[in-house]
Order: sequence, then structure tokens, then C-alpha cells
Amino acid sequence: MKPAPFQWHAPETIEEALALKAEHGEAARFLAGGQSLVPAMNFRVAQPAVLVDLARISALDHLEFLADGTLVIGAMTRYRGIERDAAVARRQPLLAEALAEVAHPQIRTRGTLGGNLSHADPASEMPAVMLALQAHFLVRSASAVRSVAAETFFVGPLATVLGEDEMLAEIEVPPLPPGTGTAFLEVARRRGDYAMMGVAAVLRRGADGRCVAARLALCSAGPIPMLAVQAAQGLVGTGLTETDCAAAAELAVQEIDPMGSVQASPAYQRHLAAVLVRRTLAVAAERAAA
Repeated sequence: MKPAPFQWHAPETIEEALALKAEHGEAARFLAGGQSLVPAMNFRVAQPAVLVDLARISALDHLEFLADGTLVIGAMTRYRGIERDAAVARRQPLLAEALAEVAHPQIRTRGTLGGNLSHADPASEMPAVMLALQAHFLVRSASAVRSVAAETFFVGPLATVLGEDEMLAEIEVPPLPPGTGTAFLEVARRRGDYAMMGVAAVLRRGADGRCVAARLALCSAGPIPMLAVQAAQGLVGTGLTETDCAAAAELAVQEIDPMGSVQASPAYQRHLAAVLVRRTLAVAAERAAA
């Protein structure tokens, strides 16, 4: 298949890109890595009249840690650059661990973090990871800038709070406090396939070894990346034993809303969630203790 005809623009600044988006509105789409949009265009599922290619905007391609430990990632930063960054692996291990599960090396070489998050596929790993890490997104339009919490960014399958004249410009990930352990696990039919279920966990132990904070997020678990709030709250104050993790898994299964797919029924997805939550929490708890 070939895409429907479209206009192509390649601005070199954020301001030029936002001006084009404001001019064309819903008829225009931003092109980041193109790993989701281009196949959709080839099948004519998506037929934008205007493509605004962001590849030449160097201001959107950066990765740095601020003085307070916050990780700032430009929306056009490629997966591969984040995955291979030694500081990210040391200071934000959940991000590095989950990125290794994303598709194939060829996709990670071209795909961008901002493009993935803006696409908002609930089966994708990165939206769930951003929920678990309590990330914030810097959203820009030609006339305004706002910060959006990951928890409120995703509003439906392939849908976000982004207005027709806005772009996701930057991702901010807060530092992990001492005593924190993280883990990501998923199950896919084949290596590189979308996960039938995936779980991201962030646990923090206090001086006495008990859990003082917990975050639990799942992909392929509903119409948006799902936070298991009650399951996470139930872990606070516990010793993160095997029994504690199993109880949290039971709660998490009740909080999710899997939609099923050609690879897994909703019932099987719930089964996978129960198993993966237990295993992911156990790994994160061990890492927090270390």
C-alpha cells in the first residue's frame, strides 16, 4: 500500500513547526520517528493532508540530568540513545530495562520517545513506565507552554490531552530516592511483538526495610496505560514478602480492564497480570533491599 497524497514540511525550529501546526490544525500531523505513523499511512488508516517532519529540529533531541537529578529527555531523542546511555542505566534503570523490550533494534534506532508517547498505544511499554516513574510532559503550542502529569496525559486508545495545535516537546523524569528498587517484565508471543501484558514497578523501602512508597503500572491492561493504585497502596507498610506481593497481584487484577487481542483473551491477560505483578514486585523488592 502507498499513502494518500500529502504536503511535507521540514522546519528547523520548534517555533516554525508549531506555526505550521497552528496553520493547518487537525489536517497536519507531526512526524517524529515514523515507526507508527508511516505504517498507518501506508495502510491509509491515517491520511494527514500535511506532515510536519521534526527530524531537523535539534532542540528536540537531547538527554541530560539536571542538578537535582531530574532526567530531561527531548521528544525527538531516539530510543537507542536512551537505552545505551550509561547514566540512564545507573540512575533510571527502569527506563533502560523496559526499552530493551521495545520491538527490535531497528525500530529502537529510528523510534523516538516523544513520538511513542504522543501515539499513546496502550500496549506500548513507555507510557506505562512513565506512569510508574511519575513523569511530567512539557507540552508546547505557538502561544503557550504547560506541564502535564503522565497520569492525566493519556485519555483513550491512541488519544492524549494534546490539542490540535500542540506538541509534546520534553519529558521530565524525577530522580529515584535512596532505597528504591524498580523492575519491568512483560510477556509477548514472539520477541519484538507487542506485549500481551507488561508490568512496571517502583518500590521504596524505609530504614526498617518496610515499604514506604509503591507505584505499579501495566501496559496492554486497558484502553490506556493502567495504574494499579489500590494494589500499590496495599504494599505500603508491608515487608514486601511473597505473601504481600501475591495480595497486591490480586488487587491489581481487579483494577485493570484488558480488552483482549488476537493473541490473548481478556481472561488470559488477567492471568498474565497476576503472574507478572507477583514476579515484578519480587524483583523490585529485592533490588530495593540491595
